[in-house]
Amino acid sequence: MPDEHAWWQRGVVYQVYPRSFQDSNGDGVGDLPGILSRLDHLAALGVDAVWISPIYPSPMADFGYDVSDYTGIDPVFGSLDDFDRLVVAAHSRGLRVILDYVPNHSSDQHPWFVESRSSRTNQKRDWYVWRDPAPDGGPPNNWLSEFGGGAWTFDSATGQYWYHAYLPEQPDLNWRNPEVRAAMLDALRFWLDRGVDGFRVDAIHHLIEDAAFRDNPPNPDWKPGMSPARRVVRARTMDLPEVHDAVAAMRRVADGYPGDRVLIGEAYLPIDRLMAYYGADLSGFQLPFNFHLLSTPWRAREIGALVERYEAALPPGAWPNWVLGNHDRSRVASRLGPAQARVAAMLLLTLRGTPTIYQGEEIGMQDVPIPPERVQDPWERNVPGLGLGRDPVRTPMQWDAGPNAGFTRAKAEPWLPLAPDHAAVNVSAQSADPRSMLSLYRALLALRRTEPALSVGSYVPVEGVAEDVLAYERRDDATGRRLLVALNLGGQERELPRAASGRGRVLLSTCLDGGAARLRPDEGVVIGEPAAGVSSPA
Repeated sequence: MPDEHAWWQRGVVYQVYPRSFQDSNGDGVGDLPGILSRLDHLAALGVDAVWISPIYPSPMADFGYDVSDYTGIDPVFGSLDDFDRLVVAAHSRGLRVILDYVPNHSSDQHPWFVESRSSRTNQKRDWYVWRDPAPDGGPPNNWLSEFGGGAWTFDSATGQYWYHAYLPEQPDLNWRNPEVRAAMLDALRFWLDRGVDGFRVDAIHHLIEDAAFRDNPPNPDWKPGMSPARRVVRARTMDLPEVHDAVAAMRRVADGYPGDRVLIGEAYLPIDRLMAYYGADLSGFQLPFNFHLLSTPWRAREIGALVERYEAALPPGAWPNWVLGNHDRSRVASRLGPAQARVAAMLLLTLRGTPTIYQGEEIGMQDVPIPPERVQDPWERNVPGLGLGRDPVRTPMQWDAGPNAGFTRAKAEPWLPLAPDHAAVNVSAQSADPRSMLSLYRALLALRRTEPALSVGSYVPVEGVAEDVLAYERRDDATGRRLLVALNLGGQERELPRAASGRGRVLLSTCLDGGAARLRPDEGVVIGEPAAGVSSPA
């Protein structure tokens, strides 16, 4: 029977933060030729797609998320020719290419905004969100910026304020204007025509604001130490119903191209509201990012309940996905510790749905303390002292024990500091260690690739296990094959679930030593009879 699943359902996505992946020209910043030079690592790892964070021309006020040209490449990353070569090289290795798409806002240096700001009568004035001052001359309402401070900046030349959900240098586009929508959809077509296999769509829930510009209500749950932006409930500036029409328009563009092009939406929302981003009759994103593992307490009961709640909420036919780390959140090994990071890897790669791996997680990289004089992130600069800065998770990839961890040949320091453990925690060292984190990721991805039960099978929770053990079955409904996954999220030895009896042997243990008769502290196992003709990757 032919497989009816799309590549993005079977596959695993790997996120590259290009500034920090590989520098090819010695300027201390990663680039496209650098990514191309490391594609063999991704192919050997066993992932299916590489998602590249923004590489467009940008003044870099927010390191590429302030776009000044949606159809170009910033010279710091290379050229369009470099990009085309990267796509060809990736495809030749069986890797898909996913680009970041930033539809909510542009740079204030984008020609569109320069025109819009030039006068109230300019034809592009309505391409952005402008508003007269309040009667007292202040901002039009109480909307706040995600990066601290108010969300309105006054333009003295034209006497109005422009709205920016993020930095003043990132003015929000007005997606209520059909010309804006058409221009932004044309940008999608530009990259799809160049062979891009999909897009991760940034900050989609901010795309449209309240047409009446009403105040956001105060947040009764806000406390000192929380982000200042959370002083209000973002009811008028986030997750408005009109967003879904824009998402559907993006989907129609992607569906006009062959090859199962995929759209992945970034929206940090409760599960019930997230489901709407699949769209009516699944006409929205194929994969609205599910970030709930990032905030759920690392306890078996809570995680099990999360999985069941998420699975139950999915619309008919919708495909799940899971995220444990990205360029905005603390690294897994820092949140959970190195031992549980191995268990987390098994969880991520054995749950039902499409997983996303953030660069460096496959070697257990941790957050890197950033000295005040080296801070780059505008969020940390605007709101210091609250731990909101994202630099610690964006430090250079650690390739080997040589100078600058193999990231750059620059004599000067890379754009962010290297981790102090890079001489030991790196791809080269772990490739030679059969029990390393990298070896575990490779084994998990190999098992997932050979076992349809893990890539596209159903999920069935297993009850009656110890309080700190999470257990579930993955079932290949086409063949009836069943695998048991048991994860010990605690520091004590535990009995294997009774469901393991008669199931076969341990196909893979996070300890990479064949497994034991009991679950050891901080151990996860996949149990089942080896598939015909396939040996265990462990």
